[in-house]
Amino acid sequence: MAHDERPVPLESRLGYLLKQAQARLARASAEALVPHGVDGHELGVLVVLSTGESLSQVEAAGRLGVDRTTMVSLIDGLEDHGLVERRRSPHDRRKNLVELTPEGRDCLRLAEQARRAAERRFLSPLDEETAESLVRALQTLVIAERE
Repeated sequence: MAHDERPVPLESRLGYLLKQAQARLARASAEALVPHGVDGHELGVLVVLSTGESLSQVEAAGRLGVDRTTMVSLIDGLEDHGLVERRRSPHDRRKNLVELTPEGRDCLRLAEQARRAAERRFLSPLDEETAESLVRALQTLVIAERE
């Protein structure tokens, strides 16, 4: 670093800002989900399983980007709470298909409402147009990373 250059303050660094914003949103979302008995990871599983197609544990894990062991643990917990059920695939007995139960659908609906409300509160310092632009910009960055 040249003698006359000063370090950029943390509050000006994108990585720092993203990390702090994500941590605040994660806390707000976690608090909002407590009354529904699920955490963000479990809610993600419910969302993936809500598509209507029959998915195996492995397929659901792939969509979530988690390993098989983590997925088994998540499904075990959701099954213990009556939110999902496993059944053998009629086409491949080695496969477990996982589906939402009616209770799981209700939980998903209510937990998603709570999550969306927490997200709106988090974004409330921004006007609606700026909040939408932020979300679109982040979507662009995430999608570009996948390609």
